[in-house]
Amino acid sequence: MESIEVVVGRIGKPHGIRGEVTVDVRTDEPERRYVVGAVLQAEAPRGSAFAARTLTVSRTRWHQGVLLAAFEELPDRNAAESARGVVLRAAVPADETPDDPDEFYDHQLVGLAAYDLEGAHLGEVVGLVHGAQDLLRITTLDRREALVPFVSALVPEVDIAGGRVVVADRPGLVTPFPDDEVTDGDGA
Repeated sequence: MESIEVVVGRIGKPHGIRGEVTVDVRTDEPERRYVVGAVLQAEAPRGSAFAARTLTVSRTRWHQGVLLAAFEELPDRNAAESARGVVLRAAVPADETPDDPDEFYDHQLVGLAAYDLEGAHLGEVVGLVHGAQDLLRITTLDRREALVPFVSALVPEVDIAGGRVVVADRPGLVTPFPDDEVTDGDGA
């Protein structure tokens, strides 16, 4: 079965002396990705001496709202410090979906056609920008790029099976603002 890699976190600072690290969680399903025995792909930051390509979860716990994880390959604080900044990826089956029906993996959204509320074709979802607010990157029919906050008020419908998203568009969001110039027919 085909699988894809999804980013599930980034290792932060060490916690204690036994190799535990803080994890900046980048998944809505940490209980699914950080199970004991899970093998995660490890991508060290540029210039890092960290050499491991995979990390195996040996235990996790939550501490004051932060995920603490121990990995078999990080036996002590020095090893944990060397892993700071490592991006963690999990391989998931390409047909897997999140448990929450209102959540989606990036690869499910890329390639969907974007339509407005009246059914007019706006363009295509070409990516997502993750941050404090996730944004859909849409390439419009006239080849502009529009960023649409991925919230239900602006994206009220996501139909993966139908290959489309519906955007509550307004001037300046996906479609451009109307021209400010007003002509009265005599060129003035």
